[in-house]
Amino acid sequence: MPTSVYWRIHSVFLLTVLCAPAQEPSKIPFSCSVDDLAVAGMSCSDEYPCPVYLELSSVSAAGNKLYLAGNLHGPSATLFSVLLESDDSGAVWKEPVARIPGAALDQVQFLDAIHGWAAGETQVPLARDPFILITSDGGASWRQKAIAEEGGVGAVQRFWFDTAEHGEVIIDAGRTAGGGRYVLYESRTGGDSWSVVSHTAQMPRLRRAPTVEDVDYRLGTDSRTHAFTLEKYDGEKWNRLASFLVQIASCGSPPPQPQPVPESDAK
Repeated sequence: MPTSVYWRIHSVFLLTVLCAPAQEPSKIPFSCSVDDLAVAGMSCSDEYPCPVYLELSSVSAAGNKLYLAGNLHGPSATLFSVLLESDDSGAVWKEPVARIPGAALDQVQFLDAIHGWAAGETQVPLARDPFILITSDGGASWRQKAIAEEGGVGAVQRFWFDTAEHGEVIIDAGRTAGGGRYVLYESRTGGDSWSVVSHTAQMPRLRRAPTVEDVDYRLGTDSRTHAFTLEKYDGEKWNRLASFLVQIASCGSPPPQPQPVPESDAK
């Protein structure tokens, strides 16, 4: 992923609204593109279809707004990053930013109703080029910034912004990384630029991050419906706000394309 990528999306990428009755899990839309599956090394057929799964890894709340971060993947490869947004406490969901091919989002954080971030990395063919998505207008638009300008192997372990300008992120650069496996970066520009603080063999702590980020919300799974669940704690018990099917597609052979009629036969 080029480190110079800088894009902004001013409208919802997918107009499809993800909504279902409370007792039924929602299904994230996905089309089985031959090119996308090939990039992920997935060879699918009608006899042996390829399952596609949703994985949700993080939740963050800002007033009535909720954000979920994760990815879509096959049995052995990541297909796309996914960021979900709800403006009404989980009743209706949409995707506010384009899915990034071959990438996953590991964490999302909203500091307030205006400032938010989601971090992840490209995972095809291996974890590399960690990046952060940034919004400073309440999720209406997002921009993507590389954490390490030179790119390279690495995966986001955790990040945290304690102000709109200051944040830290821990990158796992692998066991063979020079200077230490874990790299601590710091930003004083709201995530638009990052500088290295330290290399360590043991994973460092984020100095100002809480132990648990959103204590009133949690993600789980429902073995009966085979769905991810989002729940909120009301002070006495956990209440389910939404659920999403884990398996969202089963990709077989694409339908045959009509062949052009030779000009001589068309006469």
